[in-house]
Amino acid sequence: MQYTKEHEMFRQSLRKFIEKEIAPYYEEWEKNMNVPRSIWKKYGEQGFLCPWIPEKYGGSGLGFEYSVIALEEMARADVGIPFSLHSDVVVPYIHLLGTEEQKQKWLPGCASGDILTAIAMTEPGTGSDLAAIQTTAVKDGNDYVINGQKVFITNGVNADLVIVACKTGSDDKRHRNISLIAVEADRPGFEKSPPLKKMGRHLDGTVELFFDDCRVPQENLLGEEGKGFYYLMQNLQQERIVAALGSLLAAQKMFNEALRYAKERTAFGKKIGSFQANSFKLAEMATEIEIARTFLYSLIDEHIEGKQISVSKVSMAKWWISEMANRVAYHSLQLFGGYGYMDEYPISRHYRNVRVDTIFAGSTEIMKIIIAKELGL
Repeated sequence: MQYTKEHEMFRQSLRKFIEKEIAPYYEEWEKNMNVPRSIWKKYGEQGFLCPWIPEKYGGSGLGFEYSVIALEEMARADVGIPFSLHSDVVVPYIHLLGTEEQKQKWLPGCASGDILTAIAMTEPGTGSDLAAIQTTAVKDGNDYVINGQKVFITNGVNADLVIVACKTGSDDKRHRNISLIAVEADRPGFEKSPPLKKMGRHLDGTVELFFDDCRVPQENLLGEEGKGFYYLMQNLQQERIVAALGSLLAAQKMFNEALRYAKERTAFGKKIGSFQANSFKLAEMATEIEIARTFLYSLIDEHIEGKQISVSKVSMAKWWISEMANRVAYHSLQLFGGYGYMDEYPISRHYRNVRVDTIFAGSTEIMKIIIAKELGL
């Protein structure tokens, strides 16, 4: 990927914004497990939310590489707020599947930060097997009446608009009975739980969603009825690229911290990085990170160029890089010794946060199933 002058201007502008508006308050937000809604609005006003949205819908009409830069700069500053989930995972469904009326209605607010989004797929009894969801949307007059429950919904606490995967057909059509319906958060019958208490990622605003005879106009249907499963599979490609990039950037951040500490910390009269066991481990981590970067950025280049990316290769990137990041987390924390277990050291937070990377956006096991199928097994 070759960054231009315009890319670097965007990067520097975003870096200054993070340094001024996010970094000074991040520890307090992390402690309170809450990101002020106002920061989303400021982020949007500067053009950092959904920078790819066409200008006629309130965006800047930029390429996916600007989303990559945003992820890089958030990782560089060591701050984790689910801006990318909104910008690069959820809102693209509206842009790709929405009618002109839906785009005019929702996309400008998505770019400005006035409308925040989430996507609701997972249910208490259904995770990887999306075709088995039980949330239903039944037609009644001009509405859909939605009943069911969703869980582990990132950014759900702030979401004004949630794309909900619902069963709209008969059970004998597992992959042809799912539809995507946009549900406004103020609809009667739509309730959110308090933020869920998790091991890590405390600023993701993760909640459960409850639908009890929630009426939504049929005009809120995204795309065609019954094609929701295929839409999800199609859009999960970009989501998994974003997830893999997040894992890679986290691994790089943890490695940098471990390397710096290994050069500074003294034990038995010398720097701990000079011990062969530690130097070899650092060499291994550096190698794996570089291999991951080369592979993933080649896929990102293809994605930016509009090429059809190999489902198998994206799945490889998602599982291998997320697992690699967890290895880096383990060995980096080990280098810090007892200090690594203390919350005042960032590696402790990274260790907790990165654990879920092998689970969300398709678990390691599901990625291997996909790869095996692509191999004809």
